[in-house]
Amino acid sequence: MPDTQQTQPQAQIVMSNTETIPGKVIAESLGVVTGSTVRAKHIGKDILAGLKNIVGGELKGYTELLQEARAQALQRMVADAAKRGANGVVNVRFATSSVAGGAAELFAYGTAVVLQ
Repeated sequence: MPDTQQTQPQAQIVMSNTETIPGKVIAESLGVVTGSTVRAKHIGKDILAGLKNIVGGELKGYTELLQEARAQALQRMVADAAKRGANGVVNVRFATSSVAGGAAELFAYGTAVVLQ
C-alpha cells in the first residue's frame, strides 16, 4: 500500500554550530529548538559487534545507525525551527543518553533565529 502522507517541503534553514552565521545578521532569537530519536540495537548487530570487538575494526552497523539517528534528529529540529518561523539555527549541538537496556536517544538542539 503506497504512503499517501504528503510531506511539506521545509523552508531553507541555515544551521551552524557557532553563535553566528558569517555574512548574516541575527534579527531575532526564537528560543531553543529540539529534535530527537530513540534507537534500539538489533540483536544481529550486537552479535557482530561483539565479534568485531575481538578482532578490532569499525562497527559499520552502529556507524550507519548513528548516521541515520543524527539525520532524523536534525530533521526534527529543523521542523521545530520552521514551525516557529525561523530561517536559521545557531549553536547546534548533539547529545546522547541511554534510555533503556539496548536503546539510546540521540538529541539535537540549538537556538532558532531569524536571519537578515
